[in-house]
Amino acid sequence: MNTPAPRRRARTLAHELVESLGDRIRDGRLLPGDKLPTEAAFMTEFGVSRTVVREAISKLQASGLVETRHGVGTFVVGLGDASAFRIAPEQLATLRDVVAMLELRIGVETEAAGLAAQRRTAQNLVVMRDALDAFTQAVEAGRDAVTADFQFHQEITRATQNPHFASLMATLGSMIIPRARLDPSRPADEERQAYLRRVNAEHGSIFDAIENQDVEAARAAMRTHLANSRERRRRAALLGDEPA
Repeated sequence: MNTPAPRRRARTLAHELVESLGDRIRDGRLLPGDKLPTEAAFMTEFGVSRTVVREAISKLQASGLVETRHGVGTFVVGLGDASAFRIAPEQLATLRDVVAMLELRIGVETEAAGLAAQRRTAQNLVVMRDALDAFTQAVEAGRDAVTADFQFHQEITRATQNPHFASLMATLGSMIIPRARLDPSRPADEERQAYLRRVNAEHGSIFDAIENQDVEAARAAMRTHLANSRERRRRAALLGDEPA
């Protein structure tokens, strides 16, 4: 008569674990793209069995909060709400779409840069500098630098110490970088390399202002950078290099 009790207890523990991890995702302690700790780490932290951990992960998967990539690990997907804000790749198909995205980014990232200048830590500066260095190396090697570009902007939102900025940026993903729609395998010609070097110089100005904790300079540098990107898209369209 008492045999079902352990199973009910396991279900209660799994539910508690789901609630705890769900809270971490909702408040930004775990962001979209973050890899979850191992089963062993959860067992130690929460004092539960492997069965409980696996049941909890299964429930999180069913809710759309996480996904498991076999042989790699389990990663945060988002808030598990199909109606949650997102911009799909097909919503960035035209010049008008890209300009609309850049307008959104100007509003969000200008303020993020100012907050980052106020609140950045030494570690924030280290990872921002790493992204700048990765961008430089990619450009000088004749490659594009979409990944490093997105990382730099992502790290600025992390430096705000406000998880909502970082969560929004992670939700948008690297497709917000206009060049992400181009063929990354296409060789970089001299004009394209010159363009990427200008982008890198703009990033450097943003970084310097954040490093110096100059709030207004950081906002101005970010606004200038994104406004320049918007104008570059418009000029490219006039020259026939971008879809209208």
